[in-house]
Amino acid sequence: MHNGTPPTQRLKAFTLTELLIALVIVGVLVYLALPDYSQVVANAKATEAKLQLEHLYSLETTHFYEHSRYAADMQELGFQQQKTVLEGGHANYRIEVVSAGPNNFLARATALADFDQDGQFNVWEIDHEKSLREVTPD
Repeated sequence: MHNGTPPTQRLKAFTLTELLIALVIVGVLVYLALPDYSQVVANAKATEAKLQLEHLYSLETTHFYEHSRYAADMQELGFQQQKTVLEGGHANYRIEVVSAGPNNFLARATALADFDQDGQFNVWEIDHEKSLREVTPD
């Protein structure tokens, strides 16, 4: 006789051991995917350097057409360095004009962080011929 109470039924569920094994497997997969993800982040941040250097190139070219020389002073060009991450801003690269003369210039963007943790800080350069190149890959 049941006396009005239903019989006890066992629910099907995962054991704690099975859940922990599943979490370990997911953790290993995430760990394997992280190196690829960090390279994606490094490439995305390099876009900032390229865009800033191309903007600086445009300012230098305009300055050259107006004054028949390139400028080493970024204020003279009207280029404003964005606040860097070290200063509480968002810019990941420090932009500078390395050299400027009557017929040529060289500008550089240097990363302020090692994006993929390989010990290298990313460096990009552009010159008066708009030759944009990665000097130090990250």
